Amino acid sequence: MQRSTVGSVLAKPAVVGRRAREEAVFAAACARAGLLRGKSPAALKAVGEAYVKLGPLGAIFTMSVEADAGRAAAIDDRGTTTFGELDARANAIANAWRDMGLRAGDGVGLMLRNHAGFLEVLFACVKTGAKAILLNTAFSGPQLADVAAREGTRLLVFDDEFREATEHVDAPLGRFRAWTDDPDDASEGTIALLRTGDHRAPAPPERHMSLILLTSGTTGTPKGAARPQPKSLSPFGGPLARIPLRKREVTALPAPIFHATGLIHTLIAVGLADTLILRRRFDPEQTLRDMEEYRATSLIVVPVMLRRLLDAYDKGGRREDLSSLRVIFAAGSQLGGALATRTLDTLGPVLYNLYGSTEVAMATIASPEELRQAPDSVGSPVPGTRVRILDANGHDVAPGETGRIFVGTAMPFQGYTGGGTKPLVDGLMASGDVGHFDEHGLLTIDGRDDDMIVSGGENVFPGELEELLAGHPKISEAAVIGVDDDEFGQRLCAYVVLEEDATLTEDDVRAYAKDNLARYKVPRDVHFLSELPRNPTGKVLKRELVARRQEA
Repeated sequence: MQRSTVGSVLAKPAVVGRRAREEAVFAAACARAGLLRGKSPAALKAVGEAYVKLGPLGAIFTMSVEADAGRAAAIDDRGTTTFGELDARANAIANAWRDMGLRAGDGVGLMLRNHAGFLEVLFACVKTGAKAILLNTAFSGPQLADVAAREGTRLLVFDDEFREATEHVDAPLGRFRAWTDDPDDASEGTIALLRTGDHRAPAPPERHMSLILLTSGTTGTPKGAARPQPKSLSPFGGPLARIPLRKREVTALPAPIFHATGLIHTLIAVGLADTLILRRRFDPEQTLRDMEEYRATSLIVVPVMLRRLLDAYDKGGRREDLSSLRVIFAAGSQLGGALATRTLDTLGPVLYNLYGSTEVAMATIASPEELRQAPDSVGSPVPGTRVRILDANGHDVAPGETGRIFVGTAMPFQGYTGGGTKPLVDGLMASGDVGHFDEHGLLTIDGRDDDMIVSGGENVFPGELEELLAGHPKISEAAVIGVDDDEFGQRLCAYVVLEEDATLTEDDVRAYAKDNLARYKVPRDVHFLSELPRNPTGKVLKRELVARRQEA
């Protein structure tokens, strides 16, 4: 016992020293990007006071409002909203909610598509200290009601199209539509009505705003992941240390804001006083036109969006001028080597690919150079992040060997709101995936740790076959599941989406797999689909493929 205590005492200074070095790296990255840009004494005072009263999110918002009130914060389907207008509207909404009885820590459910109203409501939550619950726009009515009740939703904000889906959500403090078909609708029950109220900053809340992010629910009921406001610069400094985002630029954001990828880039853009281009529905042709018209320097997408954008770019008859584009940031689901190479070949060295999850946050980011070197990889660890590959006994595996991925960050996950957490080893959390490091220290994801099947005594991960099939010139995308087999225990079943006007037979697919993989990795069953079932962040819903298989 004494040895353990002494070890803990000796380890603490080392941990503190490491954290101090990491924060210095984050601060330097933020300063280089312009997030910590110089201010007048009065502005610095306002930002400092906002940090104390509202937390880091309030501080980065105040920083841009103080310095760039007249600059466009968002361009959406209805026009332009400046940072000053955004601040005034968030104040009015916050004051109205306070009058209705909303208190710090109360849950506010947000079921919204991408538009300026999302930002208004999000920062109204910051100003009231509310718990912002970011709801997935694909939730069904019963699923939404269950999740909202579990997370303690006291007030609900939704777009008009979700009126029916949200009708069974209990929101005792009120229900408000943030988007209606009529842009001038300021009737009872709309955010537009609240915007007309008191635009003065509300009194500071008793505690800082927090966030509830929901897992994707690709394998079951979505879980809530509680995230307090960070006490570290890591959510900003980590990505900014690897990605050349800069102040006062333009970011096209088709990725949904309710997802971690969209949210963190929304907050980074706000801190940098960047202009966000937001559209309620993703349309690849519209996104390309927006990027050309507004000279977008960065694009934030999930991989399926990126593929559709490249298809539109190649087939549009003319190519939009994307010469201003310096960064394409892809996350949310597996990118794949074929899509990575296609993007780099088409648009140049602008692609960055993040691997992470709701629970572990950011694990690795692949740079354009790393993707050229190893297109299938997800790159190297983000500064301040530790990634280890462990075997079943918790020991590190050698480069090239597959094991479970464990991640440690400066902003650890605090557990699911419904109870429980992910497995931990030496302070690092299981990501739920398996993978391997190559000889250059680049991480490759081999699959989900619960996706592995045993076929004829051999361990098989569907991801390897999926990656191979996606690289076929006639195949747009593929998903692979394991199914029961009387002879081998389990076998692979492939679902394939062909490129437009392409033709392949089941035997063609099997022959291609046989030419490139071991015999036991060749799919016995091949099915052709017009599209794969996906959630709004682009992840394939394999449970729907399993259900389809069972019903057949």
